[in-house]
Amino acid sequence: MTKSQDVVSRRRFAGGLAGLGAGLLLAGPRMALARVESSRRFVFILQRGAADGLHIVAPYADPAYARLRGALALDAAQATRLDGTFALHPALVETAAMYNQGQVLFAHAVASPYRERSHFDGQNVLETGGSAPYQLRDGWMNRLTGVLSGPSGDEKAIAIASTIPLVLRGSRRVESHAPSSLPEAGMDLLARVEDLYGHDAQLRSLWSVAMEQREMTGPAAAGQSRQDAATLGKLTAQMLGAPDGARIAVLETSGWDTHSAQLPRMTGPLRSLDTLLAALRDGLGPVWNDTLVLVATEFGRTAAVNGTGGTDHGTGSVAWLLGGAVRGGRVMADWPGLAPADLFQSRDLRPTLDLDALASAALGEHFRTDPVRLARRVFPRLVGARLPSGLVRA
Repeated sequence: MTKSQDVVSRRRFAGGLAGLGAGLLLAGPRMALARVESSRRFVFILQRGAADGLHIVAPYADPAYARLRGALALDAAQATRLDGTFALHPALVETAAMYNQGQVLFAHAVASPYRERSHFDGQNVLETGGSAPYQLRDGWMNRLTGVLSGPSGDEKAIAIASTIPLVLRGSRRVESHAPSSLPEAGMDLLARVEDLYGHDAQLRSLWSVAMEQREMTGPAAAGQSRQDAATLGKLTAQMLGAPDGARIAVLETSGWDTHSAQLPRMTGPLRSLDTLLAALRDGLGPVWNDTLVLVATEFGRTAAVNGTGGTDHGTGSVAWLLGGAVRGGRVMADWPGLAPADLFQSRDLRPTLDLDALASAALGEHFRTDPVRLARRVFPRLVGARLPSGLVRA
């Protein structure tokens, strides 16, 4: 076995030990974590599959909305009216409550710079923060971790998934914590493994990381045969709330690619996301007041319903900012309209707000650093771009 092969084998083995120690199985969303030198927390939730922003936050007052949407059009009387133009999907009960408490801001007609309709390419642009697919090799959250980690340079990023999301990959050190479906390991087995590898410099440090994560997850993970939204939210809160825990988290959700039967199919993912957010809020307790959550997708969906009761790949969508730190209770939109002449390429919601600019501005305000300086290092393409402001409470 070569030296490189030995290192890879050790890492895989350590990943398995981490899963053995925690006894977890993530069957739904996946999570990645990073530590930074800050008391403030940030959570990025990816909606993989192109979530329909017009279905989540419906522009019910737009004259063209009902005609384009047909059976998919939300009844404003059944939804939560956010203002005189927009209404929130009724499945988002907890999100609506947070909105009414001023803890949610929706940014509508938002998009990354990507203007094609490939999930793979769109997610690559979303996660790297570049202007085109495969232009950058590292993820923008890895660069963010470097900006926020301070001069020590020894902060860690931790992925609780079989693979680390691209948004967190890069030059910053990342350690994986692979979930396992094996039964919870007994203390005797853990002690024997620790004794067996206690004299190996590399395995000893990796084992310590695994045991640290086991302590952080605590009873929320013990005995779980699957990871539902509520449990995942609690687990994320435990890790973010630990005194020596992570300060940055990434969650991946799915079920948003609704080419057919969108009306019933989208309710489940929305309820799941709503439950996750509520569990995260409740689990963090007072720490929620220092937390910023960004929810975003790679691109939106067509303005008009298709022939199978769904929508196809589009462009503009909606991004969410949540948390006790958010100046919420509002929808931020330079609304382009849904009339035929207003649509992008005669089919999609036209984006009027840059997603990376939104993220950069919110993160700069949240972590109390210059958003322009942060954008220069995290989203290089935004140099000289105008950024929104007033997104986060001072």
